[in-house]
Amino acid sequence: MTTTTHTGAGTRALALVFLAAIIEGFDLQAAGVAAPKLVPAFKLVPDQVGLFFSAATFGLVFGALCGGVIADRWGRRTGLALSLAAFGLFSIGTAFADTFEHLVAMRFLTGVGLGGALPNLIAIAAESVSPERRGRAVAFMYAGVPLGGALASLVAMVGLHDDWRTIFVVGGILPLLLVVPLQVLMAPFRVVSDARAPARRRDVLLGSSVLAQTVLLWAAFFFGLIVVYLLLNWLPQILVSLGFARETASLVQIVFNIGGAAGAILGGRLLDGTRPALASALGFAGLMLAIALLAMVPAGSVPAALAAGAFIGATVIGVQALLYGIAPQCYPGEVRGVGVGLAVSVGRVGSIVGPLVAGWLLASGMGPQQLLYTLLPIAAICGAATVILILRRNRTGVPLAA
Repeated sequence: MTTTTHTGAGTRALALVFLAAIIEGFDLQAAGVAAPKLVPAFKLVPDQVGLFFSAATFGLVFGALCGGVIADRWGRRTGLALSLAAFGLFSIGTAFADTFEHLVAMRFLTGVGLGGALPNLIAIAAESVSPERRGRAVAFMYAGVPLGGALASLVAMVGLHDDWRTIFVVGGILPLLLVVPLQVLMAPFRVVSDARAPARRRDVLLGSSVLAQTVLLWAAFFFGLIVVYLLLNWLPQILVSLGFARETASLVQIVFNIGGAAGAILGGRLLDGTRPALASALGFAGLMLAIALLAMVPAGSVPAALAAGAFIGATVIGVQALLYGIAPQCYPGEVRGVGVGLAVSVGRVGSIVGPLVAGWLLASGMGPQQLLYTLLPIAAICGAATVILILRRNRTGVPLAA
């Protein structure tokens, strides 16, 4: 079992993981905001740009698996500190890359560190509060990710200029500065293991009685992150294709992230409410409405574009926060890190698929509005899996994991 922190230690832990999530969001979007200056500096062709973007995403898949195992075996605090140190050092390494191969290697290793951090962030946030407040605690933590993305965009706008390296240096220093406060101020989250642990993990994650729950969770993460990462990667280009200036597209990306932070907090509160299944269904219905409205934004209407960007950010990040809030409640403490790490890894596969499929569809002649409409059934599948998961747990009377 995982040790329970008292109220003061729990609040301190939640504040620290919120800061860590801001830094994670900053580094996740660092490559995207540096790309306009980095691409000409290295004279990259489109295939190389795609590999550069994908390198960190592939690293996230491996990192999430490793981070979950470390969290359960050596403790959440240790796992988070190692992950922060890893993506901090490799982000700085990215800034000093002098060849394309070096650039890709550094982004892959940065992604491993970023991926390892998230299962630990989720587990610490869930375990820092009482069970009935876990949804909002995880959502509060996750709200830091889009805020970090907005911060990266702001740093790029005011400080990047002609030097693409700045964003990676800042993104590397920030996590390193948090490692020592994390060790000093956060109480350890220890997990007691025994010889039955491997069998216990198999039974809890893939046993016949829980297999449907795990499959539903994985499906929700996979399809949900297709939508999230397609929008994160392609939203500026979609807006430009719809007739908006690049400066407007950048502003929409910022309000997308700010709206996402607000949506994440709201999503967590709804998850902890009395009717989480209904709240989840309404959240996904709102996401589908937001996607449709974005597709219908009149060309040249900046206020409409900003409003649509904020709405879609609030809904898509809000429903993703629901999933991050549900995941740690599906597993008991001794396997929570592995369970969440596997779900996040499956989701990261979706985050790879989404941008690649979008690029293929656009290259085949599909317009930006049609691309957005293709997201509607994907969002519906994610929503159905999420609602069924919640209803199934309520119907079977399975209590929230301690």
